[in-house]
Amino acid sequence: QVQPVESGGGLVQPGGSLRLSCKVSGSLDSPSYMEWYRQAPGKQREWVAQITHGGRAYYADSVKGRFTISRENGQLTCYLEMNNLRPEDTALYSCKVLHWWGQGTQVTVSS
Repeated sequence: QVQPVESGGGLVQPGGSLRLSCKVSGSLDSPSYMEWYRQAPGKQREWVAQITHGGRAYYADSVKGRFTISRENGQLTCYLEMNNLRPEDTALYSCKVLHWWGQGTQVTVSS
């Protein structure tokens, strides 16, 4: 059973930083890509970032320049470093590995 598990969410003030982690449990060869999504209350789920096996990263325009995605292939772990957080970044952040989804970790940006 392959299961991504997220951690690292929490409450942070505007302008602050958080680092999310996604660790994949189960038997899985190093996946070709890993992604982060987010969903705010009352809104549709939004793609945030993707990183390929080779380390190439892609970002949504809304987070470009503030968020950084990275991965450790041998550990099947993916990270999302989030800086200069804004209230509009408040959402449930979920990791997606191929077609497997994690349960999500809540990020709340508020003063």
